[in-house]
Amino acid sequence: MRDVLYLEEIEQAEALLKPQRVEVLRQLAEPRTCTEVAQQLGQTPQRVYYHVKRLVDAGLVDLVSERKVRGIHEGIYQAAARAYWLSPRLVGRIGLRKARDELSLGYLLDLMEEVQADIAALDRTAPELPSIGLSGEIHVLAEHRQEFLNDLHAMLQDLFTRYGGAEGDAFKLAVACYPKGEAHD
Repeated sequence: MRDVLYLEEIEQAEALLKPQRVEVLRQLAEPRTCTEVAQQLGQTPQRVYYHVKRLVDAGLVDLVSERKVRGIHEGIYQAAARAYWLSPRLVGRIGLRKARDELSLGYLLDLMEEVQADIAALDRTAPELPSIGLSGEIHVLAEHRQEFLNDLHAMLQDLFTRYGGAEGDAFKLAVACYPKGEAHD
């Protein structure tokens, strides 16, 4: 099972974005039969099989093995990934792309879309993927906001200058700084 499956096909999104199928996917975090999933969800095995078949056809669920029960072959299925990311390209860009103003929300959204696509394209079968992810919260008084942004910009510019040569392994560095919204469950 992969950590993340990046969905770029509209058929995959259509197969996934049905509440009953999401529940089936959750049940298939571990290998299970349609009968076992049906018991957990209080549905008939036939109804669960219908949803599983659509998920298999979309590449979101894998048939991991089969067993023979009372002369009938029963499939054992598992979700293809622990998480599913929908590519923003599924909807497409509505309207013209705004100027790449580094201080705009539009720029931040474009940056996150780019990071998401880059991460999805990484070869997760590689034995070592040198990467780092950091997240933190900084509190800045309004009168110090510009000073903070200037310091952050200078620090990053120093890193780009020191490590921006053409030799060595290429890494992408993306930094996002945005007002903290309300916490989501």
